[in-house]
Amino acid sequence: MGLRVIRVMFILALLVCAGGAYYWFRANHETERRTLASGPLSEPNRFDRPASGVSGGGGVHRSAPSAGVGARNDPETLVRAGEVLEYSANVAKLNNVADLRLQVDERRDFLGKSAWHLQAFAHTENPLRMVFALDDQFDSYSDAASMTSLQYEMHLNERGQKIDSVQRMTATGRDVAPQNVTEARVLAGTRDPLGMMQYLRGVDWSKTPEVRSPVYDGHKLYDVRAREESGSQEVSVPAGNFRASKISIHVFDNGVEMKDAQFALYLANNAARTPVLIEAVIPVATARVELVKAGGR
Repeated sequence: MGLRVIRVMFILALLVCAGGAYYWFRANHETERRTLASGPLSEPNRFDRPASGVSGGGGVHRSAPSAGVGARNDPETLVRAGEVLEYSANVAKLNNVADLRLQVDERRDFLGKSAWHLQAFAHTENPLRMVFALDDQFDSYSDAASMTSLQYEMHLNERGQKIDSVQRMTATGRDVAPQNVTEARVLAGTRDPLGMMQYLRGVDWSKTPEVRSPVYDGHKLYDVRAREESGSQEVSVPAGNFRASKISIHVFDNGVEMKDAQFALYLANNAARTPVLIEAVIPVATARVELVKAGGR
């Protein structure tokens, strides 16, 4: 199995949680001062400001109709400072090829807004580490009320090659990013992968047939659509047995669904709506990211 296939399989398994690394490398580590993230415009949810079109890739995209969106809990009360979730990634018949830690660092003022600092850390383990050593860190500063992205950072260390990317989100282009920070032009209401994960935990699926949101992975802007496939399903992971809701996640690039990968997120039916399992099904294998431990700092 080639290194490129291994990389794709691994990153796809972590895409919902951490995202961005594979697409970043595919783009040859772009480091331009300004980035235009283009993609289809989706209807903002009730927490967001009205979306507006942006030009790129062939013109201005208009908002599309979507189902109503509700939330089980306001993100400001659902997110808990100090939460630490530890996961293990299994690919095909290889167990524990990587470990992933998601944590909520703190709530703080960021650019005059109340924001959550979210983090993810990914590390490959043997035997995968012998051919693909990866030690990555992702940081998200997401608006406390909507979980929309204010700044997204990728600190990548893959096979000894280190790349640092700090991207400031703007929907208007009028905000000037400081030195060593890239200005990323996105749609209003855009979330990064970490903010999207937290947002999905708060959705009241009994009132919400579908959630649609622009998601920026550090290189491209995608239209992500999520639906509840099952409200109560038995899930067994190293952290224990859970009754969980199965959420299917569909990713669209310029209006076309990415058919070569399918994602499912399982949220425990507990007060915290803990993400206990992520599945990625791709043509050559199935990857599972399983919860090992949930706790706090």
